[in-house]
Amino acid sequence: MLEPRVSRPYWPDALSKPPADTSSLKPWSWAVERLEQSHNYWIATSRPDRGPHLMIVWGIWWRDAFWFSTGPRTRKAKNIAAVPRVVIGTEKADEAVILEGLTEEITDRSVWRQLAKIYNSKYGGDVEPLLMAADGCVFRVQPRVVFAQDEHAENFADAVTRWRFDGN
Repeated sequence: MLEPRVSRPYWPDALSKPPADTSSLKPWSWAVERLEQSHNYWIATSRPDRGPHLMIVWGIWWRDAFWFSTGPRTRKAKNIAAVPRVVIGTEKADEAVILEGLTEEITDRSVWRQLAKIYNSKYGGDVEPLLMAADGCVFRVQPRVVFAQDEHAENFADAVTRWRFDGN
């Protein structure tokens, strides 16, 4: 994957005249590290009537995308079937990474088995039998835009970062 385009997010109430110097922006590797290391992730979906739904999932950053599984009868699976756009947030708000993306359901069970091995090394246990028996849904979230906020940065407002992926 090529590095996404980095910039400052549109934030007129805090940065009416953002500095031209972008050296304080976070590197993409900073976001990837948090996407890989987060244990729990927030997932926001939209109900078919456009109402919001927020839930916690386990997941992994793999092959330049966010991956997670859920049961086919869950609210989030139903929401994704109707509106495939989601927002994923890492668990630590003081070093937040917020990913907006488009979901793709993965039905290839050979990919499920690869994913299960990665899940198992991250979370322990053996998720593959549950996934296969429940005929679960596996989703890949292709990032379109990612935001980062680091409260520990020397200047919080100058460090808020946005990455855009091709076509966005």
